[in-house]
Amino acid sequence: MNGLETQQWQHLQEVLRQDYAALLAQLADETLHTAALRRPLPHEVQASPSDNASQRNFEAQHVEAAAHTLQQLQSVRHALAKFAEASYGLCETCGEAIGYSRLQARPDARLCIVCQTRAEQLGRGRAA
Repeated sequence: MNGLETQQWQHLQEVLRQDYAALLAQLADETLHTAALRRPLPHEVQASPSDNASQRNFEAQHVEAAAHTLQQLQSVRHALAKFAEASYGLCETCGEAIGYSRLQARPDARLCIVCQTRAEQLGRGRAA
């Protein structure tokens, strides 16, 4: 059991559904905006090399933002799928309940706080 009451379970599922819809809308908006940035300028307009570099940087930032939104969307989709499996709220590493307060702060959390802390420490150890 994940330690969640029915009302908590339903609330978190609704929060994730709303997050999913918002992220889909955001991704669509970012995609449209990035596509608009890539439209060629009219032939009579010639940009300076500095302007071109700024434009490329601006486009790269938008592509990066869209990639981040896609990553968030995938995380929320994964959490929603766990509801169907009745495994939502369980740590993917140790199998223990994640805890309602952590899930309220991060509804798409995959790990309990102990396993998350351990994973972060291991990640830092490799980078150092």
